[in-house]
Amino acid sequence: MTEDPVTVQSSTPIRKVIATLFESDFRHLPIVDGDQLVGIVSDRDLRAFLAPTMLELEKPEEVQKRLSQPVSGVMNADVVSVTPETDLSEVIEQMIDQKVGAVPVVRPGTDELVGIVSYIDVLRAAQEFFEE
Repeated sequence: MTEDPVTVQSSTPIRKVIATLFESDFRHLPIVDGDQLVGIVSDRDLRAFLAPTMLELEKPEEVQKRLSQPVSGVMNADVVSVTPETDLSEVIEQMIDQKVGAVPVVRPGTDELVGIVSYIDVLRAAQEFFEE
């Protein structure tokens, strides 16, 4: 897992979330309130949100209005998460079953975010396994 992942607060404007994803070269971004996981947003979620906006380019005020909305309106609040003790095979199973590219890691018994496992992390682990 990637420990202490980059996060944004649920009140963060979508414009800043897009910039954070772009600057960090990530595809998934956990959304928190304090240190508690409340959602996740993907580049795909943001593309779907922005598609209608692109049709309104003649109305820049509408585009600005949409980009100023908080990410809480776009994020997926029904997050599949795992704990640091979860077996990698179970993480992979969750990712396949839920058709997601990343799974947040929370402290057992809480929603405190401690990391994230992405498909890249899974591929790195597989690569290490095959190199042994």
